[in-house]
Amino acid sequence: MAKASSGSGDNKELSDFLRSRRARVTPEQAGVTPGASRRVPGLRREEVALSAGLSADYYIRLERGRVANASEAVLEAVARALRLDDAERAHLFHLARPQSVARVSRPAVPRRVRPGAYALLEVLRDVPAMILDGRMDVLALNRMARAIYVDFDAMPARERNMARFIFLDPAARELFIDWDMAAHMIVTGLHLYAGRHPNDPQLTELIDQLSAADEDFHRWWAAHDVEEFSHGTRHYRHPLLGEVTLNYETLIFPGDPDQWLFVSMAQPGSPSAEALRTLAGRIGDLDTSVHAGSASSPEGLSDRQFEVHREKG
Repeated sequence: MAKASSGSGDNKELSDFLRSRRARVTPEQAGVTPGASRRVPGLRREEVALSAGLSADYYIRLERGRVANASEAVLEAVARALRLDDAERAHLFHLARPQSVARVSRPAVPRRVRPGAYALLEVLRDVPAMILDGRMDVLALNRMARAIYVDFDAMPARERNMARFIFLDPAARELFIDWDMAAHMIVTGLHLYAGRHPNDPQLTELIDQLSAADEDFHRWWAAHDVEEFSHGTRHYRHPLLGEVTLNYETLIFPGDPDQWLFVSMAQPGSPSAEALRTLAGRIGDLDTSVHAGSASSPEGLSDRQFEVHREKG
């Protein structure tokens, strides 16, 4: 994964992002009359510069990643010219002003989940809930989440990652009816995290692995799309419950913007809500403690364990 430059060299991530956004804006959207000789998708660099009130030379240097300290006013003007949404604007600022984020790679330190966050997962014991970080590492999850998705706790620590599950585990493509939407959401979220943490060695390893292993990931990562998904709907074809539709909410923990709670719920009174109630009842008398997957943690609920317990019920 290419990293943004903090010195006089080219900032490739910024360059790729600006080019991808410029190609997305049509001349009509920018109030430009397209000429017959136009050969590029979207806007020309000179047209972006004119719309942003910048000299063409300055914008060209900015897009090539050769402006080290673009001002806030300049970046705001470029964001307006390229019609960036809030998530894209924030991403532009992170890429264009790398001096505002940590630039030194450090040895990976395990993220710690506060006891109160574990308690929250326990309170949410009847719905799937998990805590993830910006790399999509699964830091903690309750038993309902293990039963709906996969038993991340049974995996080696470095493999407990939602992106790896989505793109590398064939079961994920069977589980998510809307796999394309769910997988693309993962990619756009990773891009946001990459803008804030360009020197994260574990992120670099993850992106390289997924790009080499999955063509969809490779294509979507190259598109440089960024988006924040605070809520939405996912459709599942679960091997035990059949088809279920769950609404999700994501909540960022105060004090740690790279650690967030992902909770899935069914529409009250729906067949999906009844399926969740049935699942919660079946596993309710088992150990429902929440843990982060340490070596001493109990195993999660496997498909066969669920089937045996259901037969007993």
